[in-house]
Amino acid sequence: MSKIEVRYCSRTKFGNTRRIAEAIAEGAGTKAVSIDDEPKLTEKADILFLGGAPYANIMAPELREYAENLDPAMVGRIVLFTTSNWSRRTVLALKKIFKSKGITVSEDYFYAHMLNIDGKIDAAKKFGAENC
Repeated sequence: MSKIEVRYCSRTKFGNTRRIAEAIAEGAGTKAVSIDDEPKLTEKADILFLGGAPYANIMAPELREYAENLDPAMVGRIVLFTTSNWSRRTVLALKKIFKSKGITVSEDYFYAHMLNIDGKIDAAKKFGAENC
């Protein structure tokens, strides 16, 4: 059985990224954990779902630091997700960081527009289940 982890960075009071992370985790049969609560993986993950949103169209510094400090030996494959108004910039930037470290990143990722989080919860659960 694969070890599956979900980590996210959410900086707003709305918690859109947290809500999508929790839905993905439910679909994947695990729990979502904020990178604020656990800044490093404590066990090797076969699959790591990781997400965050751009703020003013720039990746959150906390998420960038998490990505840059992620030990490639601690993860088999990364699956990304994001919530935002218009941009997939966070996903593209994370892919670049992880690929430069030799970490496998799924080409598929999950995107939820910040104004339609409620409408994307079921799809996020399905995404979590299908990408394990």
